[in-house]
Amino acid sequence: MRAIVTIQHPGHVHFFKHAIAELESNGHSVHVFARRNEVVAELLETYDIDHEILAGESNSLLSLAAVQATYETRLLARARKIKPDVITAIGGPAATHVAKLVGAKSVVFYDTEHATLIKRLAYPFADVICTPECYDGDIGSKKVEYAGYHELAYLHPDRFEPDPAILEEAGLEPDDTFVVMRLSSWDSSHDMGQGGFDDPVEAVERLEDAGAEVLITSEVPLPPELESNRLTTSPDRMHDLLAYADCFVGEGATMASEAAVLGTPSVYVNSLSLGYTRELEENYGLVFNFNGTNRHARSLERAVSIVEEADDEKWNRRRERLLADRIDVTDVIVREVETVSGRDPDRSALAANAD
Repeated sequence: MRAIVTIQHPGHVHFFKHAIAELESNGHSVHVFARRNEVVAELLETYDIDHEILAGESNSLLSLAAVQATYETRLLARARKIKPDVITAIGGPAATHVAKLVGAKSVVFYDTEHATLIKRLAYPFADVICTPECYDGDIGSKKVEYAGYHELAYLHPDRFEPDPAILEEAGLEPDDTFVVMRLSSWDSSHDMGQGGFDDPVEAVERLEDAGAEVLITSEVPLPPELESNRLTTSPDRMHDLLAYADCFVGEGATMASEAAVLGTPSVYVNSLSLGYTRELEENYGLVFNFNGTNRHARSLERAVSIVEEADDEKWNRRRERLLADRIDVTDVIVREVETVSGRDPDRSALAANAD
């Protein structure tokens, strides 16, 4: 099989990295193409994934349209030479469009219900759309559900074991209480007009007053008084840090979910709500969603209470319950890509794992 994987966000690198390795070990030819965004190239190089960057970054809807057009045009040119059997992506407008033009099948993975533009551009052209069971929305006969979350493609315990050396790298002692905070840029097509914290400076001060050191990862420039809180560890070490944190507090749903599946209680502060963050709260009590107009104050109250409670055993029990219910999502990626290409005709294996 000849497969193309398209990457447009750092989280996509993590999602596909193990599947790429397994597909290649199964004898398939995998070609990876990316759009430069934040640390995408750095992560691809760190994980020794052969790739080509086809387009740059964007900082507005207008520039996003231009960058996406460039990316799609160049992807089409590469695909015509490769003649892929299948193209896969997260979201994947370019993947689905190019697949149709070159006669390939397309497999889209998605978990973001409010990304209306991406869904309108990608879903009508996709052959298969894979979503977590908690995805809120009717996609029709193309939909394949699985019992997991994107983050379990790379943070399932069969795939990841945190390295305690990260604490020393981050300047921390094993007994230190610390919180990881994520600030978002709000320039994605589905984030524009949304918001999270009212005042990040106040948020940090409240957490520090509760006895926590606050380490910030941010897509936007920080106020001068928060620069000393900025994380300097390499991007590929973030999950190690999240696993040992006492709490995650942030505006990014992906990192909120990453923390949760690692057993770190997560306070998600964003005007947007998602099916998987709701399920992680309602079923497992590992995410606390604050989406309303008073989200800033209420989220800080919850985060402070988590820090002060310091009950690691409770969060570990909740994680164990989650892992008992959910699967290694890399298995779904590999089987679905092989199935749609006609290289793995036994779909019953996928259904059995999803159950």
